[in-house]
Amino acid sequence: MTLQLWLALLGGVAVVVLAALLVVLVRRRRRSDLGAAVRAVALDAAHAVLVPNGMGGLIEIEYLLLTAHGVVVVDTKQFEGTIFGSDRMDEWTVMHKHRRFTFPNPQNTLYDRVAAVRRLVRDIPVHGHVVFSPAADFSKGRPREVMLADEFVEHYRKPDRGEIERITEAFGPYWEQVKAYLQPRDAPR
Repeated sequence: MTLQLWLALLGGVAVVVLAALLVVLVRRRRRSDLGAAVRAVALDAAHAVLVPNGMGGLIEIEYLLLTAHGVVVVDTKQFEGTIFGSDRMDEWTVMHKHRRFTFPNPQNTLYDRVAAVRRLVRDIPVHGHVVFSPAADFSKGRPREVMLADEFVEHYRKPDRGEIERITEAFGPYWEQVKAYLQPRDAPR
């Protein structure tokens, strides 16, 4: 083989490696962007925590946020493709390219998580959402409490500085009450 052929071959391999690296980086960025989007609206946040479930056990919460709307419980789903799901379906389906898979309806556990937090703090609003990545498509209808990341950020937008002080004063004691019950997910049970 000539030197030019070797250089062309090496250049082709380099392009393939760089393209693969770019794909990996974009996927990682999308995953981290979903968590960043959720945390962007919070005045304070807890991630990967356990709270008492009211029956002597603990329930896991992915994100617990203090927002201008009260406390928000968030589960995130990093799925790409068309998602078929409804409030009454036990399993939802994701179709992406030539792949199809199902996952349990996330609303059931979300409602349990919201109920557990409401038990801890009854005097302020507690909301719950399943937040999907922007690559999710609910073109056939979207179940209750499901939002895409950009919609979530728009809905729970962080208020201006003056409003933050008022919200912190109103919700702060209740938020501290909730935080007193939180345990890290990795803590011994």
